[in-house]
Amino acid sequence: MNDADRIDKLRETIGRLPKCPGVYLMKDAAGRVLYVGKAKDLRSRVGSYFQPGADLLNSRGPDIARMAAMVTDIDFLDCETEVDAFLREARLIKDIQPPFNAQLKDDKTFPYVEITVRDDFPGVYVTRTPRLKGTKLYGPFSSPSGVRDAVNALQKVFKFRTCELEIAEGDESRRFFRPCLLHAINQCTAPCAALIDKEAYKRDIDRLKKFMASKRSVVVRRMTKEMEDASTRRDYDEAARLRDRIKAIESLSLSGDVREDVQPEVFYIDPTRGLERLAELLGLENPPRCIEGIDIANLMGEETVGSLVCFIDGKPFKNAYRRFRIKSVEGADDYAAIREVVSRRYRYAAEGEELYPDVILIDGGLGQLHAAQAAFDDMNIQPPMVISLAKRMEEVYIQARSTPVRLSRNNEALRLLQQVRDESHRFAQHYHHILRRKKTFDEDITAGRRPPTRRTARRKDV
Repeated sequence: MNDADRIDKLRETIGRLPKCPGVYLMKDAAGRVLYVGKAKDLRSRVGSYFQPGADLLNSRGPDIARMAAMVTDIDFLDCETEVDAFLREARLIKDIQPPFNAQLKDDKTFPYVEITVRDDFPGVYVTRTPRLKGTKLYGPFSSPSGVRDAVNALQKVFKFRTCELEIAEGDESRRFFRPCLLHAINQCTAPCAALIDKEAYKRDIDRLKKFMASKRSVVVRRMTKEMEDASTRRDYDEAARLRDRIKAIESLSLSGDVREDVQPEVFYIDPTRGLERLAELLGLENPPRCIEGIDIANLMGEETVGSLVCFIDGKPFKNAYRRFRIKSVEGADDYAAIREVVSRRYRYAAEGEELYPDVILIDGGLGQLHAAQAAFDDMNIQPPMVISLAKRMEEVYIQARSTPVRLSRNNEALRLLQQVRDESHRFAQHYHHILRRKKTFDEDITAGRRPPTRRTARRKDV
């Protein structure tokens, strides 16, 4: 393929990209990811690399210009917001290590706001290494400086402590403790010096937690009114301080979800420990060695696909990954799709031609678990341990149990199940994107919107 044909093919691909936030992956002829980037508008951003007047050498530098000359395919992941795209980009760069990405390839993580809720007098911290237990986390935040400024502004309102002191309510020596400067400037209620009781301090922390979980619009409107009043009085120093506080608090919206945007290097678990805890949860005699995860992906009921991933001893075993194009289901029916995937995957195991895994994990809730069990009932076989993990509340549904199990966020068994579930979801989405692009291409050919690529036979010298 000459360069002109390559550019034409890429422009056709770009024309099918959605006009929404997302992450794009530039690939070479061998399918290797060369570069990962984020965009507010995928079609516009990716198209800027291959416009006729694009001067990448001067605008983006020689490395990007060289990369663009090697690109033969473009993949993408659409996201709900720019922040989601930013966090997804960072995750992919760390995992893939593309050769033309210069930033985000190190092990530096995004920070969280951490509240030590199990303490008598909880502290509030900005941290990249959260405690494993006893905390309430918010984030990760895409702007480290912004979240630090926000916590500083919030401390002026809620007057929580940010020190690392161990403060117990029953410690009588607190009455003789001298509080720090933050109390003197009315930024902390000084529980260290027994100047506030446990219940009153807890009410302040509860208000902070409610604020962090809200959209914060009421507080921003009130502070904006105060800023305008200060400006009217020509108190420009106060107006500037309020402006900075508003900007800091608004930066809190530039965050992901602690359950969705997981940073494995922050919450690393020992796979062996995870398997041991999983055996305890499921009542197994020995830790499971093989876990298979199943997920379904579709868009408005079209191009429904299923994925199956395999973890051996708590680690991905990609040679055993499988993908399924759903054949027997019309429309968006995840339950029927799960029944088809389970039947196609485990019918050979039922005949003794393959081995069952120790645990089968279905992505979803009770309905998805019942669909998988129905497939085994149809095959008239007794399955191994089948469970499901509901994404919204992270509840574990276990066969033969009437109620789900809710584990702590840092429980090793839950973290292992989340890794399997997230990998099956990623694998299903990837296959779904492939089929969507193929369908669009076939429709364009049928409608005559593009000619098939002509391949000229190479003449042989006689």
